[in-house]
Amino acid sequence: MSINFPRALEIFQENISLFLYGIGNTLLFALIGTLVGFLIGLLVGGIRAIEINDYDSTPVKAIKNIGRWITSFYIWVFRGTPMMVQAMFVYYLLRPVLQWTPFVAGLVIISINTGAYMAEIIRAGIQSVDNGQNEAAKSLGMTTIQTLIFIVFPQAIKNTFPSIGNQLIVNIKDSSMLNVIGVTELYFQTTSVAGSNYQYIETFLVSALIYLVLTTLASFLLNFLEGRLDEERKTKSMDFCS
Repeated sequence: MSINFPRALEIFQENISLFLYGIGNTLLFALIGTLVGFLIGLLVGGIRAIEINDYDSTPVKAIKNIGRWITSFYIWVFRGTPMMVQAMFVYYLLRPVLQWTPFVAGLVIISINTGAYMAEIIRAGIQSVDNGQNEAAKSLGMTTIQTLIFIVFPQAIKNTFPSIGNQLIVNIKDSSMLNVIGVTELYFQTTSVAGSNYQYIETFLVSALIYLVLTTLASFLLNFLEGRLDEERKTKSMDFCS
């Protein structure tokens, strides 16, 4: 069976408005999901990184242990189950209460799912920061929260920037899973077009090429930003040495 490339181009031209609408929603879900997931990851990763010290009082130790247990459970659940299943379960579970639309539910679900992965990325970044800086901050009288916010987090984010960027690319592709609750992203629009013209090969070829272009552009942008960050680090290092 051959692929009719001219027909694929015609399908794109005939349905360009549908594809563009799907592309817009796909990028919106990927960007918001990554941003909100990053903020969730900062919070959860920070909680998991807080040390339980011997001099902590019993209530403080209990609170820290509870925080670790809750965040570990959250990560275990959302990293251990497919986002498609999460979308179906959370959307239909909360729809009678929240009366939310598939669009809003999709934004919430992709953000929470991303947060679970971001939390582990951030935690790894926190652990990569030299412990001597924590000791120096404590000697200056900074609290654990202040040390995390002003000393550890900025360096952890720089160290994990490539992984954070990769999560954006993953979200561009994984947003297609939200079609199960009726979110009109690129995959949903593709199935609608294919269902009307019955030319599945050519229609999904168009979709695959669009996803490829989106992820490639995102990769180029992230590589550019990463290069700028590396140049900034080198410049600061040279200034410090001089």
